[in-house]
Amino acid sequence: MEDNQFNLSFNDQKNVLFRLMRYTLPFKGTLTLGFIMLVISTITGVATPYLVMVFIDDYLTPGIFPEADMTWLITIFVLVQLVGAAATYMQIYLFQYLAFKVIQQLRIDAFDKIGRLGMRYFDKVPGGSVVSRITNDTEAIVEMFIGVLATFLMAFFMVISSFVMMFILDVRLALLALLFMPVIVLILGIYRKYSANFFSHARQLLSDLNAKLAESIEGMKIIQVFNQEGRLGREFNEINESHYKYNMKNVRLDGLLLRPAISMIYVLAIAVILGYFGLLSFSSTVTAGVIFAFIQYMERFFEPINQVSQNLNIFQQALVAASRVFILIDDERIEPHQPETSDYSITDGHIEFRNVTFSYDGRTDVLKDISFTARPGETVALVGHTGSGKSSIINLFMRFYEFSEGEILVDGHSIKDISRQALKKRVGLVLQDPFIFYGTVESNIRLYHPEMTFQQVKAAAEFVYADKFINRLPDGYQHRVIEKGGAFSSGERQLLAFARTMAMDPKILILDEATANIDSETEEQIQQSLERMRQGRTTLAIAHRLSTIQDADQILVLNRGEIVERGSHDALIRHGGIYHKMYQLQNGQHQLS
Repeated sequence: MEDNQFNLSFNDQKNVLFRLMRYTLPFKGTLTLGFIMLVISTITGVATPYLVMVFIDDYLTPGIFPEADMTWLITIFVLVQLVGAAATYMQIYLFQYLAFKVIQQLRIDAFDKIGRLGMRYFDKVPGGSVVSRITNDTEAIVEMFIGVLATFLMAFFMVISSFVMMFILDVRLALLALLFMPVIVLILGIYRKYSANFFSHARQLLSDLNAKLAESIEGMKIIQVFNQEGRLGREFNEINESHYKYNMKNVRLDGLLLRPAISMIYVLAIAVILGYFGLLSFSSTVTAGVIFAFIQYMERFFEPINQVSQNLNIFQQALVAASRVFILIDDERIEPHQPETSDYSITDGHIEFRNVTFSYDGRTDVLKDISFTARPGETVALVGHTGSGKSSIINLFMRFYEFSEGEILVDGHSIKDISRQALKKRVGLVLQDPFIFYGTVESNIRLYHPEMTFQQVKAAAEFVYADKFINRLPDGYQHRVIEKGGAFSSGERQLLAFARTMAMDPKILILDEATANIDSETEEQIQQSLERMRQGRTTLAIAHRLSTIQDADQILVLNRGEIVERGSHDALIRHGGIYHKMYQLQNGQHQLS
């Protein structure tokens, strides 16, 4: 499985965080209001111990309770609590709103990038890994905004304000409390170093789990037929066990360096404070209110740090997850460039390959000096053994992959200079195993082209003879189609794919072994449809059954990436070469069966 181990350095983490923060820029108003609510909430939190200190020292200790003073003090105390509660609610709401908006845009960017990635990317990265990045990884980022960003900001404000109040109460003791900070920073630094590595591995293994699960579900029929359940189960369990181990390493790290360590420092700090006040009481008066307030501010100083340390694991997880999403967004393996607009359009459908050489990996050529011409209205068939280069020719013509040697011309213009819209609109592709989308029969033919009318959809279905089986469905064109068209036969799915292609009225037709998997019930119908589709259109057809391309204007025989024979069916049979042997082999098999 092609993926990276995301071991992030401090600079990497900083860059990822800054990039995430840039996603908040469109919501500056929300972010500013959230900060204001956070500051108000912090101020009310700091004011509470001070008000209690005033009550203890000025009223409780002397034992005097003036009615007017008590009314004002209670009123201020209640107002402070109400304002604090309202500010806390608004702060939580605003940061959650911000989190969901940021993740919404991040998912849109990631999904848009998937649509622009070339086939080279999907050749290397499992589908389950891609799904994991857009779902699990982005969900981890949500937790960072909700549980970490607000916590970190509140901790920052609370620690600063608590220090200010401690300095107001007693400068020497505040300076003494400050001595604990280097120890806390050291603990958090050690945690960050090791937890980043553990989270990187755990996140990668979760991606591998998703990939293995997606692969198993996709290939469940083959798994069951070949009795591979045990092997797949063992492989899944190995990944799952590794995922568990790395998570447990992080749990042990959390248990050692987070709350227990910070709590131990807090206890030591409280002991120092009480010891200091105890010594101070021998030489001067120490009020109960000041002791209470100082302890409260120490708690408000350490508790945010505790919360930050508890959320560091979420923070680390979110940064690793975000880096995975950004690596997807930044991936340069995009589909070959096509101009959005150009002066060239496909009118005749004249195709010419000139000395095209191509390699998938940059080392081994799968196509070598390929040259041929398909004139308007002609059918050129590509035949050859597996790995001979047939599909590679189609992949280059459909612009799934970029090529650097040779030229592909359409109507005399380089295919690289024709606009994306013109190319996709005038070139129709029918695959060996057509993909049927969840929805209705009509939506699968229309493919959500808003300008296409129902009459055009119906005419396309009638043109390829798909209307016969569609009209037998309970709801006709509005019949609900389950995932991948599982309720239809392979022939019916192929007819839907034919109708989908003809609805766009292409000038060039690409058939990638379109008759390889059809059932006998619809074979004759499929052949009639193909014959009708090819009329007046330039056709490139990869042929598995040689009997289906005997009427082709030109047949190209490929072997190891080279065209070794070319001509009509009769000419190649007379030549007695590779094509003749393939034809004899297929006819012999048919006679035996």
